[in-house]
Amino acid sequence: MSKLVAVLALGAGLSSAHLQPAVSREGGNFNGAWSVELVTESGICDSRYSYSVSVQDGQVRLISSADRATMTGRVGTDGTVGLNVSNGSASGAASGRLEARSGSGTWKVSPLCSGRWTARRQTTRTAQAE
Repeated sequence: MSKLVAVLALGAGLSSAHLQPAVSREGGNFNGAWSVELVTESGICDSRYSYSVSVQDGQVRLISSADRATMTGRVGTDGTVGLNVSNGSASGAASGRLEARSGSGTWKVSPLCSGRWTARRQTTRTAQAE
């Protein structure tokens, strides 16, 4: 069960709301790697999970996962997010919103546990030769 919740944390910021490429209101896009933290507020799940997901043209995929969980989701053009995750007989859902650099929302693995998630865009630094 904790692996399902961990995968839910990975994808918590990600949705099937819109089919267009994910673009923020500021004109940027949501493509790239995101760090997601899930905090359990009620139920029997572990208290906290931290993972990474990748967004590419609105499609979401796990960057790191050590189990057999599956995830479907998209990020909408307005940042609206939604996600469905399953692992064996357990399943869960998450929803919320991404902004240009961060996001937040809620998740639930019914009836076992629920909570909130936050996401931060990972930055890539490149070295420049002089």
